[in-house]
Amino acid sequence: MDRSPRTAPARRRGLPLLGLVAAASLALAGCSAPEGATGGGAGGGADDPVAVATTTQLGSILDQVATCAGASSATVMGPGDDPHDFSASSRQVAQLATAELVVSNGLGLEAGLQTALDNAAADGARVLQVAPAVDPLPFGVHSEEHADEHADEDADEHEEDHTDDGHGAHDGHDGHDHEGLDPHFWMDAARMARAAELIGDELAEATGEQRFADCGAEVSGELGEVDAEVRRILAGIPEKNRTLVTDHEAYAYFAEAYDFEIGGVVIPGGSTDAEPSSGDMAALVAQMQQEGADALVTGAGGGNKLVQALSAETGGEVPVVEIYEGGIGPEGSGAETYAEAMVLNARTLAEALA
Repeated sequence: MDRSPRTAPARRRGLPLLGLVAAASLALAGCSAPEGATGGGAGGGADDPVAVATTTQLGSILDQVATCAGASSATVMGPGDDPHDFSASSRQVAQLATAELVVSNGLGLEAGLQTALDNAAADGARVLQVAPAVDPLPFGVHSEEHADEHADEDADEHEEDHTDDGHGAHDGHDGHDHEGLDPHFWMDAARMARAAELIGDELAEATGEQRFADCGAEVSGELGEVDAEVRRILAGIPEKNRTLVTDHEAYAYFAEAYDFEIGGVVIPGGSTDAEPSSGDMAALVAQMQQEGADALVTGAGGGNKLVQALSAETGGEVPVVEIYEGGIGPEGSGAETYAEAMVLNARTLAEALA
């Protein structure tokens, strides 16, 4: 099987500027949680998983496939772990090296795990990178579209800035390279349905057991039903209420799949550990003043102080909506599996915007 990479008007609301630009000095607070959880199926113990996943989203799907086939799996990360900066323990590194299959997101998401993944592959581990195989989107789609929309305005406003000394209107964005492909594909449940098939097929090839491929197809069908349920829930949101400002660039797949508009991004780039400049924040405030927004979307847990500051500047007019983007939820959250998290996300948004 070839697994090579493949490549609405906003509601207007006037917002006060006040002292928001000063809030740009606040860093995005990362979430933390205990070390990665181990998922178990019917046919093996926690110490001998047939496959290991990196993120909790993929771990949830892998666990479904493995359990269906009578095997066990493990997940390196746990609920609340940030995939951008997570690093594995020595025990988890050993699991990566000895499993029949390692299921990773790819496209640079697991930066803190990359050395461990590379070492596992060098030691002979079979590593499946899922994101490159599910038609990934170009990274920074929102930024590129917004730049195109305002290109003429910027050209007129900053014409005098483009002089022979090389300093132009975009000097403040040199550190935000949006080239490449977006790794956040799991925000589209239909793509995760395809991921389940990929995982099942790869496990079948690795183990010689067809039951893994059959189970991958079964889980894929279940996730297709999840995608349909998400669409049904979100259908109740009026078209005029579908403009989102998000904490970082992780929602392009969600917007494309479920018909939302990304009207702004607080943290430039796809990582949660970056920090916007005062210029970035001033531009976002001006954009929200001009074009409006219907919700400020951030990861569950409320750790993004800049999003909270933006909400305060609107007098609470634009609500903060917390959803499970970076991973599944902890025990008791109602989002303990990928399917539960996506359905809960849809319900949370629908309650805020319908």
